[in-house]
Order: sequence, then structure tokens, then C-alpha cells
Amino acid sequence: MIKAVISGTGLYTPPATIDNDELVASFNQYVDMFNAEHAGEIERGERPPLQYSSSAFIEKASGIKRRHVIDKDGILDPNRMVPRIPERPNDQPSVQCEMAVAACREALAQAGRTAADVDAVIVACSNMQRPYPAIAIEVQDALDIDGFAYDMNVACSSATFGLQAAVNSVENGAARAVLVVSPEICSGHLNFRDRDSHFIFGDACTAILVEREENVRDGEGFEILGTRLKTRFSNNIRNNFGFLNRADESGIGQPDKLFVQEGRKVFKEVSPMVAQTIQEHLQGLGLAPENLRRMWLHQANLNMNQLIARKVLGRDATEDEAPVILDEYANTSSAGSIIAFHKYKDDLASGDLGVICSFGAGYSIGSVVVRRR
Repeated sequence: MIKAVISGTGLYTPPATIDNDELVASFNQYVDMFNAEHAGEIERGERPPLQYSSSAFIEKASGIKRRHVIDKDGILDPNRMVPRIPERPNDQPSVQCEMAVAACREALAQAGRTAADVDAVIVACSNMQRPYPAIAIEVQDALDIDGFAYDMNVACSSATFGLQAAVNSVENGAARAVLVVSPEICSGHLNFRDRDSHFIFGDACTAILVEREENVRDGEGFEILGTRLKTRFSNNIRNNFGFLNRADESGIGQPDKLFVQEGRKVFKEVSPMVAQTIQEHLQGLGLAPENLRRMWLHQANLNMNQLIARKVLGRDATEDEAPVILDEYANTSSAGSIIAFHKYKDDLASGDLGVICSFGAGYSIGSVVVRRR
């Protein structure tokens, strides 16, 4: 029986950063401009005034302190509040391709592999730069990989869903090794003029190499003990931007064409679903929560992660047991749990168990239980 192993991980971090104070200053300047422009309507009670944001509010609500982004100036310009990411001609690599290649090269180097050892690329992320050709095929070509590639999107759970697809390809013999890469440009679909969400997302790209256990030296990598996926439809996290928007002009430019969510409902409904999924996954593998050495959870909200860890373990988790990268990276959608894994995996000893878990729109939940070899 072929078994799958995670043999390497990679991370691309955009160099530009925006801390909460910078973001708040830009947002509050926009609020002043908006309220001045609509002063008459506000005075007559026809329109509510916009309210200021604050760094204290952001950190209390989310645990986020700053975020990395592809472009800083466009976001902080109160007259624009959208990143500037120019389109490129077709003979140049896309932005997502460039991010992916950088992360993939680190994952390959960490595993001691080259592109010749890889048979497949899965680009799994919440938003693709274009519908086709697949970003994954572009990445495959840029890395000179002979095999197959495809894109997939399950919002914030894309990376863990992609991991299961990679495991399936390795274990059924379709591929010797698979790269799962998540180039998340979340700043592109974030409404920086919405007080409740303008601080949530950042940009990053992760890559994971999954290959046959027999090809990985003893004591290296993480054996994948099992994967479990769960979805349940919900309208509480949405992004309605798509190719059909041009067929109904009334929707163009509306807020629902960017990220929107009912945050309190998501917190209340998703947290118990995630904890239950992890517990049932462990039970199905003959494991118990106390067997876990580490939980690499989706980095969406610090309070949410603390609640999930508490429900799984029956007590508060230490930061060593459930590491946080949210303060530095913000929510990077599907890349978040993989960033945590990438940064906080090397200190585990042989035999240590952990779970990589992501969750988000859908609702969707992906759980991957691993053991240090």
C-alpha cells in the first residue's frame, strides 16, 4: 500500500506591510471625506454617518496587528482603497504564478527534490486571477514539470481540500509527488471601506510537497494519517463576483461583489462544527485529543481559534499547542493554516501528532492529521 508524506513546505511573503495604525488612518480619512460629502443627507436622517475604526477595535475583534500585501499604496490611498496590481501581457507570468513558483521552489528545496521528481500541481486558493488557462498549468510550465495540473477553489479550505486530492493522487499511483500551492491575493477582494471587515485579510502564498513514503528518507517529513472534509451550505460568507455579473448591470460595483460576511453568525455556527469535525476525525483514526502535540488551525480570528482548541482539548490550548501567525499575516484564507504549519513544525519529535485544519465559506472544513516521521 502506498502511503503519502508531506516532505516539504514553502512560503512566499510579499515585502510590503500595513500595520493597524496605517490602515486605520487611511480608513478614518475616508470616513471624514464620505461624511463631509453626504453631510446634508446625514443631517436630515436620510443616511447614517460612517463610524471611525481603531487599532484597539481591530486587535480585540481579530487578534490582527498587521498584514503583508502585494501593493500598499493603492490600499492606503483614501481616494482609491484598492491595491494597484497592473495586468500583464500574456507572454509574462501572472502575479499568482510568480508567487506560486517562489513558494514551490522553497518546498522542493526543503524536500531535496527538483521539478523532475514532481508529476502534478494543484493550485488551491480562494480566488483565481483568471478562469482559464488554469493558474496551476501556468505554474507547471514555469517549473518545467512534466505531468498534469488543475485549479480548485473551496474558499478558505482550499489548501486542505487540495491536500486530500494530492494524497489521493499519490496513494492511487497517479503521481509520485504533487505540489499543492495556495497563492492568496486576498487584498484584491477585500472592501477596505467596510469598517467590519477592512482589516481582515493579507496576501501570501504557501506550497506543500506530498510524495510517496518510500521516496522520503526515514525520520524526515510528516506521514499523513488521514484527511476528512465537510461542507454545509451557508450564505454567511460570500463573494458574488463572477463572469455572469456583466449579464446584469444593476449588480456591477455592489458590495456583495467583494468579500462580505455575517461575522457573529460565522463564529457561532462554524466553531462547534470545526471542533466536532476534528474530534470525529481523531476518533475515526483511533486517536484522542490528548494525543495531539499541535494544532495548525486556520488563521481567521484569534478568538475563534482559541474557542475551537478549547472545545477539542477540553481546556485552553497553549500557544505552543495552537500557534498563531494571525497577528503578523492577518487572514490569508487557505494559506493561513499552512503558514502556521510551515513556521511551527520543525521542533516536533518523531511520533508527534498534529492536525492541520482550515475552515471558511461554504461552510467548508478540511482536517488533515499528520505524524512526524
